[in-house]
Amino acid sequence: MSDKNKTQIDTKYKKMRIQVFAGIFIGYAGYYLVRKNFSLAMPDLIAQGFTKTELGFALSGVSIAYGLSKFLMGNISDRSNARKFMAIGLFLSGMIMLIMGFFPFATASITAMFILLLLNGWFQGMGWPPSGRIMVQWFSIKERGTKMAFWNTAHNIGGGLVGPIAIYAFAYFNDWHAKFYVPGMFTIFISIFIYLTLRDRPEVVGLPPIEEYKNDYPETITGIDQNQRISASDIFIKYVFKNKLLWFIALANVFVYLVRYGVLDWAPTYLKEVKHFSLNESGWAYFLYEWAGIPGTIIAGFVSDKWFKGKRAPVSIIYMILVLISVLIYWKNPAGNPLIDNLALVAIGFLIYGPVMLIGVQALDLVPKNAAGTAAGFTGLFGYLGGALTANILIGYLVDNYGWNSSFILLVVACILSIILIGFTWILENKHHKKTT
Repeated sequence: MSDKNKTQIDTKYKKMRIQVFAGIFIGYAGYYLVRKNFSLAMPDLIAQGFTKTELGFALSGVSIAYGLSKFLMGNISDRSNARKFMAIGLFLSGMIMLIMGFFPFATASITAMFILLLLNGWFQGMGWPPSGRIMVQWFSIKERGTKMAFWNTAHNIGGGLVGPIAIYAFAYFNDWHAKFYVPGMFTIFISIFIYLTLRDRPEVVGLPPIEEYKNDYPETITGIDQNQRISASDIFIKYVFKNKLLWFIALANVFVYLVRYGVLDWAPTYLKEVKHFSLNESGWAYFLYEWAGIPGTIIAGFVSDKWFKGKRAPVSIIYMILVLISVLIYWKNPAGNPLIDNLALVAIGFLIYGPVMLIGVQALDLVPKNAAGTAAGFTGLFGYLGGALTANILIGYLVDNYGWNSSFILLVVACILSIILIGFTWILENKHHKKTT
């Protein structure tokens, strides 16, 4: 290849990588604008007469559908065009929020809310897998931890903006339903942006595969052509179900997600009832929790790449130990000390998203590129059906029947179990590395 051709490829590659990264970054932030609106509307729904157990059940619709969708739609995304797949999912998710905001029947019963949130969860599952697929197609393994850390902050930005958007939407329209329909409108436009910016893989725009461009070939998977087409059955059986390390990662994800959503989903209600926060105060606390995850996630990815040479588990363990300490402070701080509550939430938000991101990166590192969506979906299946679902239903039940202290005992246990299971993944990774060197 001539120097001129190399220069042209390099110029085009840099331009396209910025473009597709912008597409999945803004696109995934858009997904989070319409994922957790319901949590901020729960105090309003409690005022309408619904119990925490009922609302926890309704909220579980997102977790049930999202966990299944992320896994099953992840497999479809491995064999689909990521550009169309991600845009369609966000458009449909935005439409569900418009229905919940504009039509009274949508929030009149637990059944209606559960069904609509179930549908929303399914469409939400069309966001991460194509994003993961884009990342492994356009970014090589030695840069992936840092690049994915930056991309992963998209959900902190999107999730954090939900609080301020809810505050200003409610103030402008004087209608708590605006917490649904205003973010829904934003996401319709973002879905168009996704379609305009994404490209499925370098080859579709005349560029070589990323491994060739970066001269960076994965060490963990030998004897595999990274660009070969793999059947759905091989993806499920050979690269996922028979992957022992992936199972440990998925189990650890159950407890990481239980802590993530146990704190996040119930923060507005907990802060209002126990710490006596107003709507504005709890909305901004929600914002701080999410946005604190941005530097925390970036640091986690950078440290795992540069200090631990691509090892994700040790960073996750350090982060989860600090999460445990922060949860205890958040729990034990007496009412009337809002600064301590906010600092504890900031600390949890700063720390929890590091392990969330790194578990996803570990999953991508363990499989061929064309199985990336399924591997990410597999860990997500466990995270949502095991962790987030428990956070939605069990915490609602525990608080209604045994008080808030019981829910924090559950969160503390989850922190400890996540540390133990992530430790197992570290041990297995080291054994695998010794066998292949």
